[in-house]
Amino acid sequence: MVYRDIRFGVEAGVALIELDRPESMNAFTGQMGQELSEAYRYCDTHDEVRVVVLTGVGEAFCVGADMSSGAETFQNQKDAMPEFSASPVSMPAFEVRKPIIAALNGHAVGLGLTLALQCDLRFVAREGRYGVLQVRRGVMPDALSHWTLPRQVGMARAADILLTGRKFDGLEAVELGIASRALPAADVLFEAMATAREMATQTAPLSVALTKKLLWQSGTLTASETEHAETELHHHLMGKEDAVEGVMAFLERRTPRWTSSVQDDWPEWPEFPANRDGKSSVKE
Repeated sequence: MVYRDIRFGVEAGVALIELDRPESMNAFTGQMGQELSEAYRYCDTHDEVRVVVLTGVGEAFCVGADMSSGAETFQNQKDAMPEFSASPVSMPAFEVRKPIIAALNGHAVGLGLTLALQCDLRFVAREGRYGVLQVRRGVMPDALSHWTLPRQVGMARAADILLTGRKFDGLEAVELGIASRALPAADVLFEAMATAREMATQTAPLSVALTKKLLWQSGTLTASETEHAETELHHHLMGKEDAVEGVMAFLERRTPRWTSSVQDDWPEWPEFPANRDGKSSVKE
């Protein structure tokens, strides 16, 4: 695919996706959403990609929706665009079977932050400004943020962020639980790429993919269902080449040579025992 609003490349197991509208501080467009969806789908299905880093070109990560159309920015789309969704990326980051690190190299507000909340790790710039501002624009939080944010920070802090629409800096983003690290803006992408390269070599791709999916699903599972899923997935991994390689590489003090394929070796996902009503407690 030829990209217009993002840049996309893969090197040494790490895919780098860059939101590429620096003249507008990477304000989000429908075209950007389509291209980001395509890039995510590529990462999900190609074993050459072990880890993904998402960042912005220029001084900002993404300042939210492109409001250059003024009063028509949030025009009702129900009739004009029946396929409209409040989640503008058709494959959210948490469904990609590779870990995704959001490198928030500068400001990330509105949709810019709610998209980053779908990623697995977030590194932020200390001097950046962050917030979910939609209630201050006459609309409401999007991109599944009512689901992602409470999972990360709890209900009380999610209410503080979503209902006030206030902004906060990188240090507070870490205190709130939104970000893993707050760094000088110039160091954010460097640290994200270093972490991604280490993960691409040191962690088994199938092990990471299964762990990621179960981690995101865990909020809907009981303790016994989680135990069941962990056990079934262990059965799929134990005794395989990577389970041998991980131990031997550690004992021989060398870089592991992983051979598992997320695309080819993906298991049937564990089914959960029905509850007393005859229905699984897990929502598909």
